[in-house]
Amino acid sequence: MNQYFVYILLCSDKSYYTGVTNDMERRMYEHENGLNPESYTHKKRPVTLVFCERFTEVNQAIAFEKQVKGWNRKKKEAIINGNWELLPELSRRRT
Repeated sequence: MNQYFVYILLCSDKSYYTGVTNDMERRMYEHENGLNPESYTHKKRPVTLVFCERFTEVNQAIAFEKQVKGWNRKKKEAIINGNWELLPELSRRRT
């Protein structure tokens, strides 16, 4: 069975990075060791994995990653904290 992961990292500057991968262990190694100097997280290390959701369909994972990347900080923190039920209300708010 194929597995894909949408994940959120907390960076050292307190920003969030959202990504998608089919190999979570490899991808964390790449982020933690700064293997790509052009990446967002390279100068924001150390990073901490704060959220990870597994998918079996790559298109679903990619769509969810794009959705989360468009969210504000409060919505990301809601899912990080497992408070999915707050998303509808946070979608209505503009603050």
